[in-house]
Amino acid sequence: MSSDGFLDDLEAELADPGRAADRELWAEEERLRIARLGLRERIVAMAGTDDDGDGVRLDLRDGSSLVLAVELSGRDWVSGSAATADGGRPSPCLVPLHAVGAVVPSRPQLASSLAAAAPGGVGERIGIGAVLRDLCRRRAPVTVSCDGYRAHGTIDRVGRDHLDLAMHEPGVARRDGEVRQVRVIPFATVMLVRW
Repeated sequence: MSSDGFLDDLEAELADPGRAADRELWAEEERLRIARLGLRERIVAMAGTDDDGDGVRLDLRDGSSLVLAVELSGRDWVSGSAATADGGRPSPCLVPLHAVGAVVPSRPQLASSLAAAAPGGVGERIGIGAVLRDLCRRRAPVTVSCDGYRAHGTIDRVGRDHLDLAMHEPGVARRDGEVRQVRVIPFATVMLVRW
C-alpha cells in the first residue's frame, strides 16, 4: 500500500469515525463466531474442501497418523475411511475427538474450516457410544487401538463410558471357544476403531 493510500484511508476514518467502529465490531463478531466453533465442525468443513481427494490428516495422541475421508460425525467423534498403516486399502474407522493430537490441514482446508458453520443438527447429539452399540449389534469384527496396544475382536457390550471386547483372531467368527480373553476398555483410552 502506498503512503498516499494509507493517508487517504486515515483521512476517511477521521472524517467518518463510524467506519472504524464498524470494522472493530465486525472483527469482534468474527472472533466470537470462531470461538464457538468446535474441532468437529472444523474437521467436517475441511473434509468438504478435500482438495486432493485424500481426506483430512489427523495426528493421533498415540503418535500415529491417518488421512481420513470423513463421512459422518457426532458429538465426540468423526468417522470415514482411512488407509491402514501398512498402506493397505482404506477401511471404515471411527476416531474419538479426544484421540486427535493435531489436525494438519492444507491451506484450502484451513480456510474452509474457519468459515465453518456453527454447531447444530442431529449429529451433534450422537455420542461415540451409539456408534459402538451399532457395531456391537451387527457383531462386526473390529480392531481397537488404545493407549499402548491394539486388540482385535467383537464388541460384546457397550456401557456408558466403556466397551467389552471379546478378543479373537482376525478372520475368525466370535465363538466362545475362539475368545482368548475379554477386555473392558474405557472410551477415554480408545484412539481408533477399525472394522
